[in-house]
Amino acid sequence: MAAKPPGKKKGKRKRKMRLSLKQSKLNTTSDKYSDSLGWSTDVGRTLGDAPKPKGPETIKIQCEMCGSMLKIPKPKRSRYTVSCTYPECGHTMQFD
Repeated sequence: MAAKPPGKKKGKRKRKMRLSLKQSKLNTTSDKYSDSLGWSTDVGRTLGDAPKPKGPETIKIQCEMCGSMLKIPKPKRSRYTVSCTYPECGHTMQFD
């Protein structure tokens, strides 16, 4: 009789490994995690619009007659008059 041909070898089985780290069931009711790490949005100084520098609330004017310096509040209108506060001068200046 003739010799039988060699039979097929069974291959080794590979183990299937689960590589997932996720939880199989996630309950949204019991999940109370809030992301508190990283960049915060509303804590501390925010870089929004920079505050505008205000102009001076008072202006300095020199009297035309005696030369004394007058410190007056900034006028709200374009036309105004200023009288000198020096008692011996009393000069009135008009600005247009």
